[in-house]
Amino acid sequence: MPCMVSRTGREMQRYNSSGGRQVVGCIPYRYKEDSDGNVSNELEVLMVSSQKSQALMFPKGGWELDESVEEAACRESLEEAGVTGFVQHELGQWSFISKRHGTYYEGHMFPLLVEEQLDSWPEKDLRRRIWMSVNEAREVCQHWWMKEALDILVERLTLQQNRNI
Repeated sequence: MPCMVSRTGREMQRYNSSGGRQVVGCIPYRYKEDSDGNVSNELEVLMVSSQKSQALMFPKGGWELDESVEEAACRESLEEAGVTGFVQHELGQWSFISKRHGTYYEGHMFPLLVEEQLDSWPEKDLRRRIWMSVNEAREVCQHWWMKEALDILVERLTLQQNRNI
């Protein structure tokens, strides 16, 4: 059973060599099913609202000292979006300025092939989650670096599909 409480505080937070906070996120994804349960090639991604507003983004948060980067990605997806699954090869690393703190952060993004969507999760009362198409996600995502990660994911999955044809 997954932990049903979000981690809080910054005592265990990782920082890079220039003092920037290290954050990790996931792009939870799945392939759309029709009413008969047949899986299509149409990709859907899961976005969550910010805690402070209704702005949409992919689940992300601090990478802590007692976990690997992949463990942090899984934890954030569970805490913020209530999904579990398989974390795949990192999409990339970005440097961006935190709007709230005005300092540079280091962001790592991973794809997460969703295996299970929970009815109850740690931040259920703080966030809303919504499955949407890639194009919809690109339009509403609040962070440029997350949009870049989404583009990399789509390119990677398209190449894999083309190899399997």
